[in-house]
Amino acid sequence: MSGDALPIGRRVAYLRVRRKLSQQSFADRLGKSKSWVDKVERGIRPLERVSTIREVAAVLRVDTAMLLGRDAQPAEVAARDTGVARIRAALSTYEMVLGRAAGREVMSTDRLARALGHAWAAYQQARYPRLVELLPGLLTEVHRAHVRDPEAYRVTAALLVKLDERSLAWLAADRAMSAATGDRVLLAGAAVQLGQVLRTVARARSVMLAAAYQIAPVDPNRGTPQEWSLCGSLLVQAALIAARTGDDRAADDLLDEATEMAAQVGDGHDHHRMGFGPAAVEAGRVTAAVELGDGPQAVARHEEVIGWDGWRWLPVEHRAAHLVDAARGYLLTGDPVGAARALIRADRVAPAEVRHRPVVRKVVDQLARDPRAPTTITPLAVSLGLL
Repeated sequence: MSGDALPIGRRVAYLRVRRKLSQQSFADRLGKSKSWVDKVERGIRPLERVSTIREVAAVLRVDTAMLLGRDAQPAEVAARDTGVARIRAALSTYEMVLGRAAGREVMSTDRLARALGHAWAAYQQARYPRLVELLPGLLTEVHRAHVRDPEAYRVTAALLVKLDERSLAWLAADRAMSAATGDRVLLAGAAVQLGQVLRTVARARSVMLAAAYQIAPVDPNRGTPQEWSLCGSLLVQAALIAARTGDDRAADDLLDEATEMAAQVGDGHDHHRMGFGPAAVEAGRVTAAVELGDGPQAVARHEEVIGWDGWRWLPVEHRAAHLVDAARGYLLTGDPVGAARALIRADRVAPAEVRHRPVVRKVVDQLARDPRAPTTITPLAVSLGLL
């Protein structure tokens, strides 16, 4: 049987016959009618519900991957793992110590800046497979050029956090901090990625605050949008660390302070690749509420912020990540329909945000097991290899 070439109904028929089950005996084991089985096998009645697909696979004594006619692991997952291994190898190269390879031309400063720009654009547009391809070569060129610029390490850390490669992300963030030494602006930018990596470490909050107050304007009346963006982004990271560690009062206070700074910046800007502004802070409040287990607060704030003009100006990656957090918020309120709707919207906005983040797999798997979830979640569960 060529699984990919057959509709699911014909695969059911093939596997049923192979198990030497009549339509009636198969129907009896499922608790369905013979007519139901016949319609499924002829493609008249679609198999859509996750729970039904799993029941059919169990009776046929096959895994859902075989029933659905696909490999157990999506090809894109294998490609991602290979790409991460290449990034790990690139981060482990120390050409700045070993010396430049003879006869190899070092990339010019302008070309390197353009390459970094392409990498950040790929990240903010949530084109993670493309970024996985770009980063090994980019990191190698940064090492060969002996460039003390944290940007390549910052974008690497940001991507690896998305992919839940925390140890490797910490290495990239640490490299960014080292490369930024001596420059308070670069150090503040690198510290934002460090905060993303150390979200679960309570003492990392003090690191974020120290970096924030170093970059904060001495005279608030003369602060620039660039300074406010860096300082505010660091306060948001500190707030999310506080929320993850259960300190709701500190999280609220820090987000309130960040809100004041965001008002000085406005929406629609992307100073230092932060996308900081009022909408970004409000999205941070949704994430904090989810971390604190406050589903109703997360959902209420989500439904408000997506109506703001500033929401549409956030980078694609930021909007999609927010929708994933919103889905988690809906699940906390016992609303699988709202969660599925948010995830499907995120998949339309940025498919890679949904298909490459391990945290999304957990949310989709939870939905797939919920009999109240809409059938619209089934194709997504299939594409993630959860069925």
